[in-house]
Amino acid sequence: MKVQNEKIPNPKEIEKEIGEFLSKKYGDQVKMISPIVMPHADHSETDDFSNKKINPINFDLKPEELIAYLDQYVIKQDLAKQVLATKVCTHFNRIQYQKSSEGPDLDISGGIKNNVLMLGPTGVGKTYIIKLIANKLGVPFVKGDATKFSETGYVGGDVEDLVRDLVRESDNDIELAECGIIYIDEIDKIASSGNLIGTDVSRTGVQRALLKPMEETDVELKVPHDPISMIQEVEQFRKTGKREKRSINTKNILFIMSGAFGGLDDIIKKRTTTQGIGFGSRTKTSQSNSDLIKQVKAEDLISYGFESEFVGRLPVKAVFERLKEEDLLKILQTPNNPVLLNKKLDFATYGIDIRFSNDALKQLAQKAYTENTGARGLVSVIEQVLIPFETKLPSTNIKRFPVTVSVIENQERTLSTWLTGENNDQRIETFNSITLENRQSIINYVNANRVNITTQYGLPLSDYRIDKISDYYCDNVTEIGSAVKKIKSFYDKIKKIEFDFYRKHDINIVLEEDAVDAILEQLASGTIDINGVYEKISADFEYGLKLIREKTHRNRFFLSKKALTNPENFLNQTIKAEFTKNDIRETYSLIDPDCKENNLELNH
Repeated sequence: MKVQNEKIPNPKEIEKEIGEFLSKKYGDQVKMISPIVMPHADHSETDDFSNKKINPINFDLKPEELIAYLDQYVIKQDLAKQVLATKVCTHFNRIQYQKSSEGPDLDISGGIKNNVLMLGPTGVGKTYIIKLIANKLGVPFVKGDATKFSETGYVGGDVEDLVRDLVRESDNDIELAECGIIYIDEIDKIASSGNLIGTDVSRTGVQRALLKPMEETDVELKVPHDPISMIQEVEQFRKTGKREKRSINTKNILFIMSGAFGGLDDIIKKRTTTQGIGFGSRTKTSQSNSDLIKQVKAEDLISYGFESEFVGRLPVKAVFERLKEEDLLKILQTPNNPVLLNKKLDFATYGIDIRFSNDALKQLAQKAYTENTGARGLVSVIEQVLIPFETKLPSTNIKRFPVTVSVIENQERTLSTWLTGENNDQRIETFNSITLENRQSIINYVNANRVNITTQYGLPLSDYRIDKISDYYCDNVTEIGSAVKKIKSFYDKIKKIEFDFYRKHDINIVLEEDAVDAILEQLASGTIDINGVYEKISADFEYGLKLIREKTHRNRFFLSKKALTNPENFLNQTIKAEFTKNDIRETYSLIDPDCKENNLELNH
């Protein structure tokens, strides 16, 4: 029987008891020796208990910028993207505003937090979009499954564990963790069952356990009854001589929850359907499930099985639409879609380059739509179609794998033909044809998103750079962003030549866009490296530009592709133009020394 008022032993008493136990069990063969550590308050030593700052909170993203980012990955769901992007950006900008010197010096009592509830059928991208947002924001992010809480009862320990996980995700930076995101999936599974008499305690208990963290509470980082936590506390006391109480406040932690909510449409339909009485009555026209879900109210969620207090802490609702066949095709056609990228990576591990024709993508989208599982159907259909090839091809010399409609419809026959070595030329020809088709699709995509890509990555897009982005994407398993960054890295190195030239020669040169592309082409072909480019420009232009500067005091020169190709001709024309201009100025000065208008016109 446990004694309630039993005194908790201090570290020395614990050490003594362990020593006595070892002595009884092993005699004098085993002894416990511990270093003498005097308590001190020096926190300069880095340990697991120090609040390390890894990132200051610096958030300035606008809703439209976040929407533009999500548009590169998520098809459809315009309303959901708008709601999520707006409320997430507002939440974090508000935190920064209140913490800044410009923010109001007040703490609003009963402040409302914009926790979000996402509703929509399976496979429409609810989890995917939250992962994208967390990745873009760079804040600590933790994902949990509501079904796990149901299995462990309603004590609430697991709920608080999610908050503690934020501290681990932020590398023990409590201040950063207090601005994190907790995402709980399948939240509809903790709704109490409507067919039970009385309260479904296990599920409503989980809802109540979430109430305080969703609003504001302090969660102690030491886990009760956890031996590791107790050992850490003992170690901390040995080092500092103090008992440190560490906790995390959930006031600024954003909670986002999602679920499919099967059957909720029936509850909404019952509330919204009106029917008159008598011969002249009319029944309100039935609506689709997605249209009904958009009309969800708090009373519908309460009828579904949620506590009113729980629903009240989820003021923002984002409704996701069911995906149609054309939406599934657009997902496959999006360069950043993880479905095809993961499959390309699977084959790339065996040195096999796989390419999908546009007609094949249409066929896959059509098959996936019949699965009725949204985007998840794409994964299952592609796996089903390609598993024979993924089994056999790694053991062959086939390194180019074109996926066509014929491959999808005649898997065994196609594979048998390839394994015998027949139609190799035709297979390679088809592969090359699909490569050109894919390349043009990427060019079209980048052109369609030219403004967003230029704004996001800071890379002016010429036709040549778009071609290079397309080439890099097609030759590697990567996202569009990575391809753009690769070309941007070359662009930045080329533009740095301007700075290096000015620093060494005190002459300001500006490489025009066609000159940048010409250098980029040389770098891509491997005919010269960036240092060689700089040395050649210095050798070609240093002395000529210095001469012009000494004679005319001009110190800014624009170098085009034509100038790089024929530097001598460029310098001769520049010198001629500058001296001609000076002669004209001197002539006007002799005629009318006070004629400032003529001088201004010549300067223009």
